[in-house]
Amino acid sequence: MPNTSLQVDAYIAKAPLFAQPILIKLRGLFHRACPDIEEKLKWGVPSFEYKGMVGGMAAFKKHMTWGFWKTKLLKDPKGILEGHAGSMGGGKLTDVSQLPADEDIIKLITQAVELNEKGVKLARPTAKKRPAPKTPPDLAAALKKSPRARASFDAFSPSHKRDYIEWITEAKQEETRKRRLAQAIEWMAQGKPRNWKYMNC
Repeated sequence: MPNTSLQVDAYIAKAPLFAQPILIKLRGLFHRACPDIEEKLKWGVPSFEYKGMVGGMAAFKKHMTWGFWKTKLLKDPKGILEGHAGSMGGGKLTDVSQLPADEDIIKLITQAVELNEKGVKLARPTAKKRPAPKTPPDLAAALKKSPRARASFDAFSPSHKRDYIEWITEAKQEETRKRRLAQAIEWMAQGKPRNWKYMNC
């Protein structure tokens, strides 16, 4: 097979005996489906790349898994990839007989390669925005008494507001909370965020 890796050879040789036939078969199918595919050891396990990640496989003590980088974008009428979350998110295999038919695997590999050929990218999940921090009553009352602190607080980003609010509300004792509140108002009156000491170091 062209584009094989000595590192992958060594990985297969060290894998548990039950996993070796599965790894060898999958390796062959990736190369059969795409003769120009390259194999590498990535994140400590074999991966297959052609104009980007295509898929991979991994062996563990009692099972092995395999799959594709762009699982969500592949057409899978036979449900072969159900439960696959990503490149190694497949079911737990313990015997080569548990693999789907060669032709079905090759069709999936071909699809994955074509996606890379077309430059199709996986959409990155958008991070959920944290809700705006709620100002506790004691801080709101203290800010009313200090217009300069209130102006600074209003101008702060949500993360800077959250820093102060969490610092105050996480105090375990009432005295500690009062002390932190007073300190917060003093710093905010000077236009300082909560972690001003660690900035521009």
